[in-house]
Amino acid sequence: MRRVHAIGVAAVAAVAAQHVSRRLHPFELAGRVALVTGGSRGLGLAVARELVTAGARVAVCARDEARLERARELLGGDVLAVPCDVGDRTEVAAMVARIEAELGPVELLVNNAGVISVGPLPTQDVAEFEQALATQLWGLVNCTLAVLPGMRERRKGRIANVTSVGGKVSVPWLLPYSTAKFAAVGFSEGLRSELAGSGVRVTTVVPGLMRTGSYLAAFYRGDRPDREYALFAPLSSTPATTVGADRAARRIVEALRRGEPEVTLGLHAKLAARLAGVAPGLTAELLGATNRLLPEIGGTGRRRGSEIDSPLDRSRLLAFGRRAAAELNQQ
Repeated sequence: MRRVHAIGVAAVAAVAAQHVSRRLHPFELAGRVALVTGGSRGLGLAVARELVTAGARVAVCARDEARLERARELLGGDVLAVPCDVGDRTEVAAMVARIEAELGPVELLVNNAGVISVGPLPTQDVAEFEQALATQLWGLVNCTLAVLPGMRERRKGRIANVTSVGGKVSVPWLLPYSTAKFAAVGFSEGLRSELAGSGVRVTTVVPGLMRTGSYLAAFYRGDRPDREYALFAPLSSTPATTVGADRAARRIVEALRRGEPEVTLGLHAKLAARLAGVAPGLTAELLGATNRLLPEIGGTGRRRGSEIDSPLDRSRLLAFGRRAAAELNQQ
């Protein structure tokens, strides 16, 4: 019993020492080569901007070449913008090779690329699950495995995986998204454990709703996508329900510096994750009740938010969302 107690005390002391070390000896970002996936808009663009401000040499990737070029102009001419589908291993390998040739070895990786599909399960099809997993799970795996050997060889590096509170609590109408995000959380947490002592530290980022204009990039399913849009857009726009992108980006970059294991963004996300952890049955009942209050929607249509003409777009309710969308290249 004494031996077990001694081992426990030693483990706690070691963790405390690591915590103090992270704060006293942060990972300097100036001059480091950083890759931000999904960096052409939204949170990815905000994180890339924060890294540029910190002096890092930044590369961003995304699938939309025109939007990616606009992001490069917004971030500054020294930023390298590389078109890439992170769900494709061949494209990821080519992207990393180009970054290393033009900037140097990747020392910071922010896995941020994502896609969201809003709608009840009958409106979702297998393709939505496949796309969500390709981007939000395989995107993380592909990019991580492409840069990790070099990080391990140099015995230093930082990886931040942007997951979601949807990877802790699965809410109605977001099942493909939550399925992929739960997988991303598992990969990120396991990766940190596997890399303990290697010099490479992994941070799991768990955002709640963020004010990034993402409601315009989301896909809405069914024969009445305007009804889903009318519910999702306001929740993603008001300061009362969201965290600002710049604030979130600063917190993520600070977590990278310190090598923190996890950072949860937003009071709502913290409360939801804790409730699900201590009272999963109650959480399931509350979410089930919420689902019963939502309108019935059928069909298998699919429209992006930017394609939906809604009276809300001109209302004060989305004023903060419109501003965020304009600042973060979502329009």
